[in-house]
Amino acid sequence: QVQLVESGGGLVQAGGSLRLSCAASGRTFSSYAMGWFRQAPGKEREFVAAISLSGSNTYYAHSVRGRFTISRDNAKNTVYLQMNSLKPEDTAVYYCAAGAHPVDVGLAYNYWGQGTQVTVSS
Repeated sequence: QVQLVESGGGLVQAGGSLRLSCAASGRTFSSYAMGWFRQAPGKEREFVAAISLSGSNTYYAHSVRGRFTISRDNAKNTVYLQMNSLKPEDTAVYYCAAGAHPVDVGLAYNYWGQGTQVTVSS
């Protein structure tokens, strides 16, 4: 069982930056691939980024590639999402998730956090 708690969301102007964190409970964090997803009002949940168990491989949605960076610190049981050059269309609730593989499909992830709101003003 893994419990995930996101933090770091907030209100930021377009062009600004935010760093999201996702802290995991338990001693098996390094056994899970981690992903970030987001859901805007009235829209489907969408993949943002994923990272492999060791952190050596990362994957991004086309819409965020070059602006967002996913990383993890297995010693701290934490995964991060550094978001730069934010746009109003990045506004959403951001969720972290843990699963067996760093894929872009939400159903592949077994554990989810409660989400953190990111709002980007124009």
